Amino acid sequence: MSVETVVIGARGYTGGELLPLLFAHPDCTIKALGSSSAAGEPVSSQLARMDGCPLHFTDIQPGNLEQFPADLYVLALPNGGAGAYVEAIERHHGKAVIIDLSADFRFDSSWVYGQPERFEAVIAGAKRIANPGCYATGAQLALAPLISGLISSPVVFGISGFSGAGKTPSQRNDPAALKDNILPYALVDHVHEREVSLHVNHQVRLLPHVAPFFRGISLTISAELNEPTDAVALFRNYRQFYQDCPLVLVREEIPQLVEIRERHGIIIGGFATSKPRPQHVSLVCVLDNLLKGAATQVVQNMNLAFGLPPLTGLETGPGFFGEKTE
Repeated sequence: MSVETVVIGARGYTGGELLPLLFAHPDCTIKALGSSSAAGEPVSSQLARMDGCPLHFTDIQPGNLEQFPADLYVLALPNGGAGAYVEAIERHHGKAVIIDLSADFRFDSSWVYGQPERFEAVIAGAKRIANPGCYATGAQLALAPLISGLISSPVVFGISGFSGAGKTPSQRNDPAALKDNILPYALVDHVHEREVSLHVNHQVRLLPHVAPFFRGISLTISAELNEPTDAVALFRNYRQFYQDCPLVLVREEIPQLVEIRERHGIIIGGFATSKPRPQHVSLVCVLDNLLKGAATQVVQNMNLAFGLPPLTGLETGPGFFGEKTE
């Protein structure tokens, strides 16, 4: 089987990670790559790891999308930009699968929420898949084993590299503003806070920050449980919970960002409990926002939607969890 794929919004940071994965995927054929800013430019000259790709970027708009039939459409557009493309795809190519990376459909019950470690069964064979946000991916995987025991809103303190702010100029990706600095932002009602709260069915507090490194997210979680516990019990609980998830590594030590950059997985560790209040727990998780927080999950969701083994195209890709990167 070869999944004929069109990627729209292909020239952003996520596209730069996703396209090489799709190009090397044994069951994927890239038919067209949409980018208004790079239209006409050869893909191989614009992106690393695309040597041999014969395609040029094309200005794909809802009005001309009829000309680009495919089995799969991946929408890597800013929030608010997916709707018109979805309407055009449904009008002209209604049997195709759509994976949307924006937040536009993560709260829409008619779309499947594409977090593979938690919702593999419903993603399998789905036609409309909303890819999770990067903070939301880390936060919900870090919290999932605790959900049944929570008695208050857990707090998630997050620090992201500035690639999470995208390429559109702003203070959050301005090297001058970030130099020797850290910027808190959206400290209430962040879209990923609402996303995590919905999909773990428990109110969560997210405190996002951006720092002067390019990629990666570190999340420190503080939670209160209904029963006392200890670090050893937490570690064993998480290890059992994720024993069948090869992209989730659970360990006792605190994970660091440098260990996960350019890798497909997520590391959860650093389990700790308060001695005087052993029902108060903390832990840390790290992930690459451009891979597990975006592109890696697109590949996982594509595989599940088309009945392929979930890690197809990731085993030999750069940075597969547990392998060294060049």
